[in-house]
Amino acid sequence: MDKMYRATIAGLGAYVPERVMTNFDLEKIVDTSDEWIRTRTGISTRHIASDQQASSDLALEASKEALENAGLKSKDIDLIIVATITPDMFFPSTACALQAKLGAQCGAFDMAAACSGFPYALSIAEGYIRSGIYKNILVVGSEKLSGLMDWTDRSTCVLFGDGAGAAVVSRSEDADSGILATCLGSDGNFGNILQIPGGGSVHPTSKETLAGGLHFLKMQGSEVFKVAVRTMDLAVRDVIAQKGLGVSDIDCLIPHQANIRILQAVGERLELPKEKIFINVDRFGNMSSASTVVALYEAVKTGTVKKGDTVVLVAFGGGLTWASTLIKW
Repeated sequence: MDKMYRATIAGLGAYVPERVMTNFDLEKIVDTSDEWIRTRTGISTRHIASDQQASSDLALEASKEALENAGLKSKDIDLIIVATITPDMFFPSTACALQAKLGAQCGAFDMAAACSGFPYALSIAEGYIRSGIYKNILVVGSEKLSGLMDWTDRSTCVLFGDGAGAAVVSRSEDADSGILATCLGSDGNFGNILQIPGGGSVHPTSKETLAGGLHFLKMQGSEVFKVAVRTMDLAVRDVIAQKGLGVSDIDCLIPHQANIRILQAVGERLELPKEKIFINVDRFGNMSSASTVVALYEAVKTGTVKKGDTVVLVAFGGGLTWASTLIKW
């Protein structure tokens, strides 16, 4: 039998655009208030990319830091996977644009699982590493969601921000650390509660789809809340059970940063102490596929996650999708 390797995160990077949009800025363009946004979402600020920045540009900055922190060069990367729902264009892929900007010489592809994108992509990378096919894979979550917002819809435009996070996933022979287990799930029956209807083969771009605002993100907030809490709770329990662990064994839970009420509800269902849940939604909002990787980056950088800790990433997104990753740091 061929040898099976352990996949470990060798380096992390993150990037958010310079422009910061506060709740007070939003008060000037939509019928809302700082208090309304903070009490319902926990968000105070979010970062907004410039007109000149594409998702691949955000990904590039995060990737360069991740490579530096891993002690690798672009030539050392065997594969690039970019999780995004805001690609530079339908094709070529954003991963190919990133590959060119990095000067890497490897395969590259995008994948779409909405806000679950990073743990989904991480599971693919882990499989390639464990099988021995590749040694170093660059996994990126990058989003420019500001370009998909209806800035007259206060139920959505206050929630989202732009940013990117990257992880170098590498081969390791350390049996005591790395990615231990993954859990992926989906239920397309809930696809209509979080979607961008226009632009695909169902509703090709036309004067009618543009006039109808079908190219903006649409969300049924109350339905998303219920499904998000239930699926993230189940995903956490599933992934730790694969290794015979209980909730009390988790040192740090890094959830998708959707809004504070969802995070609090997940914590209550899991009966996990607040201090074990990493939260940065107040500063960045919901960055979709970039959310969990940027939160992991910050948790490691601040020392919240330390060597030997048991870490769980968990996310849900349009599709409907959900995913979790168990990591021994």
